[in-house]
Amino acid sequence: MSQQPAAPHEEAEPDAPHLDFQGTTPYEDYVRASVLTHLQHPLSDDPGEMVFLVTTQVMELWFTVIVHEWHIAAQALREDDLPTAMAALRRSTYELESLNASWKPLAHLTPGQFNAYRSALGDGSGFQSAMYRRLEFLLGEKSASMLAPHRGAPRVHAELEKALTEPSLYDEVLRHLARRGLAVPAAALDRDPSLRYEPDPGVERVWQEIYSGSGPREDELIRLGEALTEVAELVWRWRNDHLVATRRAMGAKTGTGGSAGVAWLEKRAAKNVFPELWTARSHV
Repeated sequence: MSQQPAAPHEEAEPDAPHLDFQGTTPYEDYVRASVLTHLQHPLSDDPGEMVFLVTTQVMELWFTVIVHEWHIAAQALREDDLPTAMAALRRSTYELESLNASWKPLAHLTPGQFNAYRSALGDGSGFQSAMYRRLEFLLGEKSASMLAPHRGAPRVHAELEKALTEPSLYDEVLRHLARRGLAVPAAALDRDPSLRYEPDPGVERVWQEIYSGSGPREDELIRLGEALTEVAELVWRWRNDHLVATRRAMGAKTGTGGSAGVAWLEKRAAKNVFPELWTARSHV
C-alpha cells in the first residue's frame, strides 16, 4: 500500500499571534464566551425569537454594568470623592447610550412578527428583571411590591431587599450637597430610603442656587448636576424607546406578565428622574 505524503509544514506568518494553547484560550478563560454564546434556548421555530432573546440578554448585561457604575458613584459620594463619582457617572452615560441602542433590532417589529414567538415568553416580562429593578431602585424609584416576583429565588430576593433599603444614588448626591454647606431640607436627608423619592421644593431651591451661582464650588456642582441630568435624560430615552417599540409590536393589548402593556409603560415614561434638576431650571 502506498503511503500518503505528509502534509506540507505551514510556515507561521511573520508577527502572527500565538495560536498554540494547552486547553482553552486565555480569551475564553477571561470572557467566558462559550458560556455566553450557549445561553440561548429559543422555544419556538421562528427565526426572530433568537434576535429577541439575544437582545434581551445583552440588555441584562448593560443593566449589570450600569448598576456597577452607580454603586461606584454612590460610594464615592459617601466619601465626598467627587472626581471618582463623576468618572463613574460619565462612563454610565456611554453605557446607557449602548443600552438604548439595543432597541434597534426590536424597534420595528410588526404585530405579526412579534406574535410568531410571543407565546414562548409565557408569563415572562421585562418588569421581572431583578437587575433592572436594582437600576430603578438606585434612581430612587423604590417599591417594596416589586420584590414579590423574586420570592422564589432567595439570593436575588435578598439582594433586592438590600437595594430597597439602601440610599439611592440621588440620596447620596443630596447628602453630599448638604456636607458642602447647601441647605438641603432635613426631610430629604432623613427620609426613609426604602420609599419612592418624591420631589421637594427645598431641594429644587438648592439646585436653583447652584445653577444661579458663579465660582469654583458652583462650577463643580453644576458639572455634577449636568452629569446627573445626562443620566436622567438617557433613562427617559430608554423608557420611551421601550414604550414605542411595544406600541409598534402589540398596540394596546395586555402586556406579557399581565401588565397593562403600553398604559403601564406610558406611566413609567412620564416620570422624571432626579426631578428637581429639571424643575429648578425654570427659576434660573
